[in-house]
Amino acid sequence: MEFKLKSEFIELDNMLKVLELVSSGAEAKQQIQAGSVKVNGEVESRIRRKLRSGDCVEFAAQKINVIV
Repeated sequence: MEFKLKSEFIELDNMLKVLELVSSGAEAKQQIQAGSVKVNGEVESRIRRKLRSGDCVEFAAQKINVIV
């Protein structure tokens, strides 16, 4: 799956919400803090992690490539 940026970056929790992989911001926060999300192959615990073009997010059996 690909996510096309509309600005310089998107925050990790917001991307999960936009793609409807979570039902709310609270759920996004819980999933990130639980270690369920990887960015570029490593578990990411920063909720507001800025994702830029070239980043790869793994969550719930989905692999999302961030593109421009």
